[in-house]
Amino acid sequence: MVIWDFIKAVILGIIEGITEWLPISSTGHMILADEFIQLNVTPEFKEMFLVVIQLGAILAVVVLYFHKLNPFSPKKTSIQKRETFNLWGKVLVACVPAGIIGILFDDQINSIFYNYQTVAVTLILYGILFIVIEQYNRHRKPRIASLQNLTYQTALFIGIFQVLALIPGTSRSGATIVGAILIGTSRTVAAEFTFFLAIPVMFGASFIKILKFGFDFTGTELGILLIGMVVAFAVSVAAIKFLMGYIKKHDFKAFGYYRIVLGLIVLGYFMLAK
Repeated sequence: MVIWDFIKAVILGIIEGITEWLPISSTGHMILADEFIQLNVTPEFKEMFLVVIQLGAILAVVVLYFHKLNPFSPKKTSIQKRETFNLWGKVLVACVPAGIIGILFDDQINSIFYNYQTVAVTLILYGILFIVIEQYNRHRKPRIASLQNLTYQTALFIGIFQVLALIPGTSRSGATIVGAILIGTSRTVAAEFTFFLAIPVMFGASFIKILKFGFDFTGTELGILLIGMVVAFAVSVAAIKFLMGYIKKHDFKAFGYYRIVLGLIVLGYFMLAK
């Protein structure tokens, strides 16, 4: 029944909204969810849906950080406007590595790495890295405590770490946050820059997927897509606010432990299901 597909779209939107911003891998959760929440749609539409639903999530960043991201705000001084343009320049520079690799090797990456074994391994691996890096940084003071202090070179290095996120299960936010903290940014700067970096990345990925799928949606398909995006937007607002409040008092170790447990669950479930 169509109503059940709409309900499933709501559930998937909730999962996307939570997992896109927390460094716990939206792909890993979506693979598990797809085992139990199977949309009654074509494989082509589902592949497109799971990417384009991210547009709802990214709009949450645009809304929450609109003033900070808007270089034309009349409330900003000329210096603040210039700093905002510089921030966008750093975001675009950071997008270059993953953009090049993603465009050139998107199909190959999906065919080779989009499987539960890869997702399980990357969940566990980066979970361990979160714990190790936080332990390493326990007594270190961040070199970069504000976005203004983030250089173009540092932005490029963070962008190189984002390339790792092309492997399913890595978590785009997880890869860039780990990279940024290693380079010497504070957790707040790492998280915020990761949010901003997602804007062109997700818009680009969604645009490519829609072009591949085409615009010939059925009424049901369009409804499923819009519901998923709206729910992902609403949940993303809450998830982003939670994360920014959380990291002011805590580190990322809890997410590391969660990733390890989820990776073991993914591995165990699919091995037993065979």
